[in-house]
Parts: sequence; structure tokens; C-alpha cells
Amino acid sequence: MSSVAHLEAARITVGVDTHRDEHVAVALDALGKKVATTSTPTTPRGYRDLLAWAEGLGAVEAWGVEGTGSYGAGLARHLLSAQHLVHEVIRPNRSLRRRKGKSDPVDAEAAARAVQAGVAAGVPKSGDGAVEMIRILRVERSSAVKQRTQSINNMRGLIVTAPAELREALRALSTPRLVAACCMLRPGELATPTAAVKFALRGLARRLRDLTEEIKVLDAELASLTLKASPRLTSLFGVGAEVAGQLLATAGDNPDRLHSEAGFAALCGVSPVEASSGQTQRHRLNRGGDRQANAALHRIVIVRLRHDEQTQRYMAKRTAEGKSKKEVIRCLKRYVANEVYAALMFPPAEPQEAV
Repeated sequence: MSSVAHLEAARITVGVDTHRDEHVAVALDALGKKVATTSTPTTPRGYRDLLAWAEGLGAVEAWGVEGTGSYGAGLARHLLSAQHLVHEVIRPNRSLRRRKGKSDPVDAEAAARAVQAGVAAGVPKSGDGAVEMIRILRVERSSAVKQRTQSINNMRGLIVTAPAELREALRALSTPRLVAACCMLRPGELATPTAAVKFALRGLARRLRDLTEEIKVLDAELASLTLKASPRLTSLFGVGAEVAGQLLATAGDNPDRLHSEAGFAALCGVSPVEASSGQTQRHRLNRGGDRQANAALHRIVIVRLRHDEQTQRYMAKRTAEGKSKKEVIRCLKRYVANEVYAALMFPPAEPQEAV
């Protein structure tokens, strides 16, 4: 067989260590031998050059990419759009890294070997649809909510140390009334501490007012997007736009990458983890997974415990069996995860027009 024919018959696996400005890639052949190493800038042209480099080495069986939700997101989208198989790779094992050291080529090679060994089997989020839009808007909303809370706390703190007359006029007001009152303050010339406090309170109040309006606009957009993305999910008892947005962001635009209810439960950190040893057979609480998704499931359960009779009966039944409230809530979160998975994977059929 000629060298050219041998090159055409070669099948390779590529691992990529991703960074903000540059990616490092290592290609391995079918026997695990290192074939080549390269680096490329994190630009559209760099992605095209990397793909051409890999295809020039042989038939690419799969890619192992670190950080597909951050620095590797652009590359993963480019490879998926080119119909390549991409696996999400977690960081290398720490004990292995201590033995072999760390460098970008070493990490890229470890990513490729993880794919060949079947350790890296996760499919990255596609990040090209409505759910990615929801994720982006949720980032802005989260920032606005944190800034609004910080502004409220700063206002209350300033009032505590304000001159007595101003403090007595403001400290008993509710937050909406406080914001309205502070927006109307007239500090005048900044010649006294009282004037400075009024000036600061007015600025914080106006900032808080603007943030509140921004959050209202975002909530309206998120409610519309979540309803369009998954009407079945938003129809579940206890699922509002905020909870639905988080669960959709966790699943991604391609929820079919989640192969089972158990896989989704593990992703949300609500699946029990085997902790048996010898003659002891037990499970422990799963503290892994997406903790924000776990919190979203928890909010659904709390709402149902307050307002859903069926959930309340289940709680009464299990507590009568000796389970603690925390244990029952964990069971309920697992059941809710199954409902959410079904809503994500099996949307309602389109209504048929009457003949």
C-alpha cells in the first residue's frame, strides 16, 4: 500500500485543550499513537484551519473538546455544524496530572485519549437556538438582580448611619416607598454630610428603579421565549418562567443528548449515588450536577407542597413511614426530574386541522 493510500485510510481522534485566545490540538491514530500537534487562534478562520488540518491527517472519527460551555463553545459549534462527532471532555484526572505534569499539548492528548477510552461520552450543547437565547438573557437578569439587591442593601446601610432627622423620615418605609422618596430627594450643594447622604441615596434609588424596569422587561422576554421553547414544560405545576428558563438552559437546545431520565436526574444532581462497601448496601446524596437546576427542582417541590394536594398526601404518607421531610423532598425532586425530562423530550403533538 502506498504512503498516500495509507494516509487516506488512517482514522484519527483529535483532542483539543481550549483557551481564550488559542486552542491546542493533538491527533492520535486508531492505535493511540500521537500523529501531530498544532495550535490555532480562536477565530472563525482558526476553526476552519484546524478542521482542515485534522481532515488532512485522515478520517476524523471524533473530537474531544474541553470547555464546550466556555472557551470551547465556538469551536464545538463549528465542528457540529460541519457534521463532526464532538465529545465534551472534563479536565484531566488530578493524580494523573501530578504524575505526568501539565502543558497544553499534554491536556489535548489526554482529551483525545479520553474519547478513545470511552470516558468522554458527553455530547455538548448545540447553543444555536431559543434555549441559548434564554441562557444569554438569564445572565443579564442574574446580574441585574444582584445589582438591585446590592443597591437596596447599600441604601439601608446609609440610612442607618444618616443624620437623625433624615434617618427617622426614611427607615420605616417599605422598599418601593423608600425608592420613590429617595428619587425625589434634593441634596443641594454638597456642603454637609446630610447633603452627601441625600445625593448618594438619590443615585442608588434611581439605579434601583432602572434595574427594576430592566428586570421586568427581561422577565417578559423570558416568559415568551420559554413558552415557545417548551410549552409542555411551562404547563407543569409549579414551573414559572424563571424555573423553566433554568431547566431549559441545563438541558440545552439539543435535549436528545440526554439519553434517559436517570441521565437527566444525574445532570441535576437528584439521583442517589451508590456508596456500598462489603456487606453494607446504601446510597448517598448526590452533591454533583448542575446546582442551579437542582435549586429549580427544589422550588417546584416547595410550591407543590404548599398548593398541591397530591404532593401533600405523598409527604404525609412517607413521613408516616418514618422518612424525614428532607428525605421526602429528595424523592419528590427525583419524580419532578422525570416529569421535566418527559416535557423536554416529548413535546405535545401539533394539533391537526379538521378535515
